[in-house]
Amino acid sequence: MMGRSATFPFPARLKTSLQFDPVLLTIALALLFGGFVILASASISISDSTTGDPFYYLERQLMAAVIGTVSGFICLFIPMQVWKTLGPLMLFAGLALLLLVFIPSVGHEVNGSSRWIRFGVMNMQVSEPARLCFIIYLAGYLVRRNKAVREEFVGFLRPMLLLSLACAALLAEPDFGAAVVMLATALTMLFVAGARIRDFLLFFSVATAGMALLAVASPYRMQRLTSFLDPWSDPFDSGFQLTQSLIAIGRGEWVGVGLGNSVQKLFYLPEAHTDFVFAVFAEEFGLLGSLVLIGAFLALLYRVFKIAIRAVNAERFFEAYLAIGLGTWLGLQAFINVGVNMGTLPTKGLTLPLVSYGRSSLIIMMIAIALLLRIHHELVVDARPANRRSQTGHRRSQPAHRRARTGSKRS
Repeated sequence: MMGRSATFPFPARLKTSLQFDPVLLTIALALLFGGFVILASASISISDSTTGDPFYYLERQLMAAVIGTVSGFICLFIPMQVWKTLGPLMLFAGLALLLLVFIPSVGHEVNGSSRWIRFGVMNMQVSEPARLCFIIYLAGYLVRRNKAVREEFVGFLRPMLLLSLACAALLAEPDFGAAVVMLATALTMLFVAGARIRDFLLFFSVATAGMALLAVASPYRMQRLTSFLDPWSDPFDSGFQLTQSLIAIGRGEWVGVGLGNSVQKLFYLPEAHTDFVFAVFAEEFGLLGSLVLIGAFLALLYRVFKIAIRAVNAERFFEAYLAIGLGTWLGLQAFINVGVNMGTLPTKGLTLPLVSYGRSSLIIMMIAIALLLRIHHELVVDARPANRRSQTGHRRSQPAHRRARTGSKRS
């Protein structure tokens, strides 16, 4: 299912034209533009009531998409070797971003959480670029220290201590969901890199115990973790958001009530355009539409992991680890968001990638897609010289065969 690469010509001063993965690009664009449609529907009421502009949130999301497109386009021209070299710097950049929010004059507090840094008219949620920085760093570390990761507990522990520091900063914001996603992504990358099972299980057990203690020690976190088990026991307080989400999903039935006809988005379902946009989508497009959306994410993940496998076969391990990390991050966040909307997971405050309203998330996800397209481009370009050499060698061998055949006839 690899398909042919779509070639886009660029100025002659570039060594080669970009080789885009048409399937990956098509799925990503479908999710992006589909997200604009459902966001416009989910946010129109709250936008009109709070700002007087029914497309206020859509316009801001479109502006973020423009920024993400420009940023991603720039990343398409940066060789993966540069990202590999910048790995340690990306680590420090990620840690710095997470710590900046605790500086009173820099960090911006929203709804009791210090997760944002203000850039002009836009608030950037620091956990989004920080996660990308850590994934790039860890991919490079797994290449440089692969033997130590496979054979020594110290090699496994070094990056996890740094990531634990980052998770501690996220928990202090607080941003429990981002910490879980970051930790799970890192452990997945280490597992794929060949870390010993006992090291993996030991750290996983300690991390799980630590997060359980944090949850038990904080009544707020404990309430959020347990309220999803029986939201109907307190449908007007702790279970209000989830019960409204379940009502929205139930109203959708098989084919939905139609685009724009959701009732729950009319001030019943809080955060309908951000964390719970999937519930509005399920109400308007039903079970069949929800399956199509979930299928699009599964197809995107399949394509990403196919790129990772191709990178392994080409012995480009940094690109392989990076693709695995980005795919795990994207897939896990989508899985958690859908699970939260359906009441199978506790509320985490994570957006649905490329679909929910969230400018920081959208920009970083578009950069992540651009990095995956860059990996595909380099794999295609690197494969060409070998094909050309084999074809040239075949053409050069033909005259010898013909001379031998001619000589045999003459004899």
